[in-house]
Amino acid sequence: MSTVDRVLIVGGGLAAVSLADALRSGGHTGDIVILSAEDHLPYDRPPLSKDVLLGRSGLEDIRLRPDEWYERVDFRTDARVASLDPDAGRVTLADGSEVTGDRIVLATGGVPRTPGGDPAVHVLRVWEDAERLRPRLVPGARVAVVGAGLIGAESAAVAAALGCEVTLIDPTEIPLLPVVGPEIATVLHARHAEAGIRCLNGGVESIERDGEFLRVAVTGLDEPVTADTVIAGIGIVPDTALAEAAGLTVDNGVVVDAGYRTSHPSVYAIGDVARRADEPRRHEHWDHARTSAERAAATLLGQDAPAQKAGWFWSDRHGSRLEGVGTMADAETRIVRGDAADGAFTVFGVAQGRLVAAAAIDRPRDIQAARRLVGRELPVDAAALADPATDLRKLLRARPVREER
Repeated sequence: MSTVDRVLIVGGGLAAVSLADALRSGGHTGDIVILSAEDHLPYDRPPLSKDVLLGRSGLEDIRLRPDEWYERVDFRTDARVASLDPDAGRVTLADGSEVTGDRIVLATGGVPRTPGGDPAVHVLRVWEDAERLRPRLVPGARVAVVGAGLIGAESAAVAAALGCEVTLIDPTEIPLLPVVGPEIATVLHARHAEAGIRCLNGGVESIERDGEFLRVAVTGLDEPVTADTVIAGIGIVPDTALAEAAGLTVDNGVVVDAGYRTSHPSVYAIGDVARRADEPRRHEHWDHARTSAERAAATLLGQDAPAQKAGWFWSDRHGSRLEGVGTMADAETRIVRGDAADGAFTVFGVAQGRLVAAAAIDRPRDIQAARRLVGRELPVDAAALADPATDLRKLLRARPVREER
């Protein structure tokens, strides 16, 4: 067991909360201090671009934990960290006060990329972002959405549902294709047009104000797009400022090992800000925030790490749910289960005889089984995957590939 007594977590989102949960459930009885720069208790971020914008959920509805949870941790709001001293195990807050810990965990997340500098260019990362945007999504409002990834597509779908005139702009002809494959990506993108959204393929050259409006210049378009409001959904930049100033290794995120230790033995990093040195990509989805926290907690407690799980994500738009596990970029072949014409179907990605990815529209059971198949590295039969009558749970009884090597 670890001799670590006091764990100090910088950041107050899902990763921070998940780490505290994992530490307590793993037997940690020492102090857990969480420093959040926001003035709210932790809340779930995915609803910001869905039910919150639609006006169906308020801040209390999306809180991550009930009041009694905070009896187990020392959670501090409005606690913005200005600097980190890894050797001293200390952080200094913006007000000049200092907080110490035997181990410090960075869960600082990321900062949204924002094209242009006009206040009418909105992002969706925190509660206040949704609060500023929601009153602008009224019937007849002209809304330009830059970026057709998960957040951009969800925002466009919500704006259209609220009666806005929506233009969705992305430099990729079919967004998400490398992640979910062409079958799923094509169907998803086509639904925007079916919902009355104007889709443009091109990059944004500039966003300029013209009186009360904004004009968005798009590559290849003769006339700019005129909008009352612009929403940017073009990803995030990992918030590595503290780590960089403290001399930690940073490369598209704070670089960590498989146990989420940084280049300094007393400092860890989890969630969106962390990038594992043994993986080619940095992960920014909800599930990674949780699973990275669980693995970091095991390292801090001196326990065996939980089994590696395949990354899982989801997106709600136009009344359907997209779910995915892994990325189709890793697949050698793709197998379709069901009929795309029915609107609900699954695509499996296979490499070297085993499942490496899956994506589905409104087929949650397929994804539940796929997560386990990918995580256990099980051999799969293409005909069984393609046959909707096959119970995918039966494939879980196969012997793992790693045991056959």
